[in-house]
Amino acid sequence: MKNKDKVIVGWQEWVSLPQLGIERIKAKVDTGAKTSCLHTFAIEEFRKNEQLWIRFWVHPVQSNDELVVQCESQVLDQRLVRDSGGHQTQRYVINTELVAGNLSFPIEMTLTPRDNMKFRMLLGRTSLKAKMVVDPAKSFLLAKE
Repeated sequence: MKNKDKVIVGWQEWVSLPQLGIERIKAKVDTGAKTSCLHTFAIEEFRKNEQLWIRFWVHPVQSNDELVVQCESQVLDQRLVRDSGGHQTQRYVINTELVAGNLSFPIEMTLTPRDNMKFRMLLGRTSLKAKMVVDPAKSFLLAKE
């Protein structure tokens, strides 16, 4: 896929994660982050068909702790992830569908508390590379589609 075939996105976009029941969440498009990341404030493990699954809770809207979405997903992996401050944490990794404008495709995403961060989701470069090009001077370009 050449750049002309890719969708141009802004540095922040509205997206949805339908498999998780998240209809709309503002994501920072972060080329400095390898993997996408979602804010979770609680996680519990359980087994389903002998596979490791997690149930987790999300506040999809910044500064709104009243709106809560409960999600479930099979665990793809657990990885040591280094954040922008250089701190390493062990995180669950899941695979879920991302819908952004007219695009829909699976992404890997880590789960971590992001209470003190402006965005409840980061869209990392691994998710972007095949489908999107970032225009850092623009915002919410997909909302116009």
